[in-house]
Amino acid sequence: METQKIIKRQLFELILKHSFKGKAVIILGPRQAGKTTLLLEIAKSFDKPCIFLNCDEPDIRDLLFNATSDKLKAIIGKNVIVIIDEAQRVKNIGLTIKLMVDNIKNIQVIASGSSAFELSNEINEPLTGRKYEFRLLPFSTEELINEFGILKETRLLEHRLIYGMYPDIINTEGQGLEKENLRNLSDSYLYKDIFTFNEIRRPETVFKLLESLALQVCSEVSYNELSRQVEADKITVQRYIDLLEKSFVIFRLRSFSRNLRNELKKSTKIYFWDNGIRNAVINDFSVLNLRQDKGKLWENFLVSERIKLNFNKNRWVKSYFWRTLQKQEIDYIEEENGKINAYEFKWNTKAKKTTPSSFQEAYNSSVSVINPENYIEFLTQKEIT
Repeated sequence: METQKIIKRQLFELILKHSFKGKAVIILGPRQAGKTTLLLEIAKSFDKPCIFLNCDEPDIRDLLFNATSDKLKAIIGKNVIVIIDEAQRVKNIGLTIKLMVDNIKNIQVIASGSSAFELSNEINEPLTGRKYEFRLLPFSTEELINEFGILKETRLLEHRLIYGMYPDIINTEGQGLEKENLRNLSDSYLYKDIFTFNEIRRPETVFKLLESLALQVCSEVSYNELSRQVEADKITVQRYIDLLEKSFVIFRLRSFSRNLRNELKKSTKIYFWDNGIRNAVINDFSVLNLRQDKGKLWENFLVSERIKLNFNKNRWVKSYFWRTLQKQEIDYIEEENGKINAYEFKWNTKAKKTTPSSFQEAYNSSVSVINPENYIEFLTQKEIT
């Protein structure tokens, strides 16, 4: 059988760069995004003894739970690379990693976790000042361009908008398995951690909420309206959205406001990290020319891909949208080092540029239009012309 080719992840070099700096490396991301594959590639790249601890194995969990420094030294032995996969499965894993970092010199701990709401709570306090944290999400446009070239990626743009960028989708292209793989992902893997979380008493409410969010993707959300739609109170809706965000299914974009009295100041839009998951939630894999939501698919794709790019490049950028009470709006804004860059997303390449003059005057910022003719530059961090 032919061996599956490994697509190089951009975090690979970033993690190597941050290794052996006296801190743990933490990799967070959704299930099935390729964390274990990345960890194995990292382990192979070091010409040093390595131990790989898979916390899906019950005996590994038992070994690491409440382990003393002496026990950890015995487990690690002469290895200098310690890789902990699915670290969130171990209770108090942050304290365990802290003991490794503080008491075992000249080693590098690299840990991955799929459910941020568990792992982040476990690691943030014990590992304050002792960790570098990265996010591994589904493949980015730039990663696929680096692997397959610009021509293939531009030809597959519609496929990406409909089926997304999860490894299972990319690795089985041409086999007709996209719908089946996405349904498996959306029905089980992505939500596994949420449903084992003890505060989820009504799983059906999560599915209703996800469907509502998918149908109004890229739109401003009203928690009161969502609570009516899913027949749950507002606090429950907010908590479930928080869990969905922390498990990397969705993310929130907040409104940008600095100067103008009529700007929306506390509004929020919700996006999906992957177009394919969004389409699976509403069970719609129709081709673009039959869809009423292609503008939303385009916006969701560009916003999620741009933020992925920023994560992969380790860029410290704040992301927003902008809108006024008079419904003047800009799709996406980045603020970096005090500079504001604004973008409008148009699927129709002939659509006219409509930049609100009030925004330009208030922020001294022009607005770039991103369409299918120039999106590659936007998603590879080049200048937009």
